[in-house]
Amino acid sequence: MPSKNTKAPATVASKQGPADENVFLFIPNLIGYSRIILAAGALYFMPEHPKTCMVMYSVSCLLDAVDGQAARYYDQCSKFGAVLDMVTDRCTTACLLCYLAIAYPSYALVFQFLIALDVSSHYMHMYSSLTSGATSHKKISESSNFILRAYYSNNNVLFAFCFANELFFVILYLLSFNFQSSTFGKVVLYSLAAVTGPVCAGKQIINCIQFANASKSLAEIDLEERKAAKKN
Repeated sequence: MPSKNTKAPATVASKQGPADENVFLFIPNLIGYSRIILAAGALYFMPEHPKTCMVMYSVSCLLDAVDGQAARYYDQCSKFGAVLDMVTDRCTTACLLCYLAIAYPSYALVFQFLIALDVSSHYMHMYSSLTSGATSHKKISESSNFILRAYYSNNNVLFAFCFANELFFVILYLLSFNFQSSTFGKVVLYSLAAVTGPVCAGKQIINCIQFANASKSLAEIDLEERKAAKKN
């Protein structure tokens, strides 16, 4: 009997523990808030202070790789954190592309298309993942496109594409300024643009695949729900 009494409080405590947690104060979500602050600062300095903007924007993007690791390490994965991360990524990229559309008016339509593709494909993917009952938008079913599976199943591949994609846009941002720069500096920027440009293009192809795959998944869910409704 005494042994049962000693175990009971522990069981109750373990059940009450998660209820006492504050998801908004999870460590990965705190990192997410810092990303938002850095991104806001980058936007503030974007028009006239490219170097400061570049540093703040780059750190915000690099922290994108840290919050996920923190979530897994501290066992603090959450739907709120996943959506916060996704929304932060989409908003920061969209804001930078808006600036590029102004800096390069001849290519404004291209940047507008990239914003639309980025937001729509990720929203469709996130929505289809949640609707299908997936625990994470990075959990890709075996029936999905093999390129999409390879993209989301390997964190190194995912980080490389996202990093190169953002770096290419940052380089375009820096090149839009006519500030004095050494020949070596210009060579470095153009060389990085030549390397990251194709990766950025590949990222847009993945976005298209992501949009198509999510559309297919949602259509299949619709058909299943209609069949179930007719049976009832």
